[in-house]
Amino acid sequence: MPKVKTKSGAKKRFTLTGSGKVKRKHAFKSHILTKKTTKQKRNLTHVTLVSSADMNRVKDMLNI
Repeated sequence: MPKVKTKSGAKKRFTLTGSGKVKRKHAFKSHILTKKTTKQKRNLTHVTLVSSADMNRVKDMLNI
């Protein structure tokens, strides 16, 4: 059997926590930042967890 490869886009975007949850960054923080308010940009900075609805899909991409 060949090895199962991880999706390379997923391994760049997601990291695992110690308890097995998946961390992600917010979208809308890379460009066209002049029209966004400072508060909006500040709140997009923080890392959050993947929602439970998407968790199985993300774990399949990471082969967890």
